[in-house]
Amino acid sequence: MPEPGDPAGEVLLVAVVEMVPGQAAAGHRYEDQVLALLGRHGGSIERRMRGTDSPTEVHVIRFGSRAGLESFLADPDRLALREQAGDAAPTTRVIEVRDR
Repeated sequence: MPEPGDPAGEVLLVAVVEMVPGQAAAGHRYEDQVLALLGRHGGSIERRMRGTDSPTEVHVIRFGSRAGLESFLADPDRLALREQAGDAAPTTRVIEVRDR
C-alpha cells in the first residue's frame, strides 16, 4: 500500500462546500458541472450529501493518483466554470483523509 502523499497512490478527499447565502441554486449548479469533470482525471465522487438545515454540501471524492487531483485542479474547464460562477461560487474546504 502506498504511503500517504505518495504521488502514485490513491487520494481520498472530503470537501465541505459552503454555498453563498442567497446563491444556493447557482452554487449547486456549479458543483454539478464541476463534479462532472472528475472522470476525465481519474476521479470519482463516492458520496455527495447536503446538510439538513443548510445548503452546505459534503463530498467524498477519490482520485486514482495525486497527478489526477493536480490535473483536475488545473483543468481549464473547471477554472472557466469558477470564473463564470463569479460571486455565486461556493467556498470549499478540502481535507485529505485516509481509511482507518
